Amino acid sequence: MNGRIVFMGTPEFASGCLRALLQAGLNVVAVVTMPDKPIGRGQKTGMSDVKRTALEAGLPVLQPVKLKDPVFLAQLAAYKADLQIVVAFRMLPQEVWSMPPLGTFNLHASLLPLYRGAAPIQRAIWNGERESGVTTFLLDKDLDTGAILFQEKIPLDENETAGSLHDKLLALGAPLTVKTAQALFEGKVNPIPQSGSDCGNLPNAPKIFKKDCFLNFNQSAREVLQHLHALSPYPGAIACLHQFSSGKTLPVKLIEGVWEGPVKKSYEQGRFVSDNKHFLSICCGDGNFVSVKKLQLPGKKQLTISDCLRGFRVDEARDYFSAEVINNAE
Repeated sequence: MNGRIVFMGTPEFASGCLRALLQAGLNVVAVVTMPDKPIGRGQKTGMSDVKRTALEAGLPVLQPVKLKDPVFLAQLAAYKADLQIVVAFRMLPQEVWSMPPLGTFNLHASLLPLYRGAAPIQRAIWNGERESGVTTFLLDKDLDTGAILFQEKIPLDENETAGSLHDKLLALGAPLTVKTAQALFEGKVNPIPQSGSDCGNLPNAPKIFKKDCFLNFNQSAREVLQHLHALSPYPGAIACLHQFSSGKTLPVKLIEGVWEGPVKKSYEQGRFVSDNKHFLSICCGDGNFVSVKKLQLPGKKQLTISDCLRGFRVDEARDYFSAEVINNAE
């Protein structure tokens, strides 16, 4: 089984799958990833996780700006791949995905046809799903609609975060990527079309934008927590704190939180209780609270609530959190 593979991907999730393919002895002949770009406050040029893994393995790396560039297409064709594998990359034009004789398959972090799109991990948690998984499928001209090859399922914990689910799905997806490649080379696959009139009514997974990060404390505590967990640890859910003393509204990122029942006194949504030492709990629309465990103030690093309250005072009587969107929030 010496079929030639070109691997395409960018982030850590993809690099884990690339490592699994190499460790299994599969013949990866080249890697395609995003161009290097400035990262961090210093704007130093940084390479993708996939590029780093490829260079460590001594593999050639292609970094096209445009996937229809004739120069790139000629370079790609020169590797004479029998199979292409895509994990967390870009939507490919037909000129690319149709190139190998065995086609191109993608590993997607959902149980297709559920959660087609760019943010399946985050959207599944946000919607309160109790099950998720990974799917390998053959690419076609539309987004995440190709015939399914294999799937693996996993139950979700009540306090599942995007970070914890990412790691669990990578642990499932890396060996599934190897299994799928081996099965395609051996001709032991039975692709199942994604069909059915109800596919258009299933939940999808559009990209997360800044406006999607703002919490709405008019919702129930469970709904607020699902939203918070979906964006933890990155990019972080944003709670707008109105400070009476300064007259400012601070976009505070809530990184970790847990459900807490109602307190004896009645509070309006967005109001909070805090001893200014160890805890801060925010009232939600159903009268239950979200207890904040870790947060990040604008321009600062992430801190536990105890560490934060050592240097940051809140006024329980006059400060409050609101449901709004700040366009210039970090």
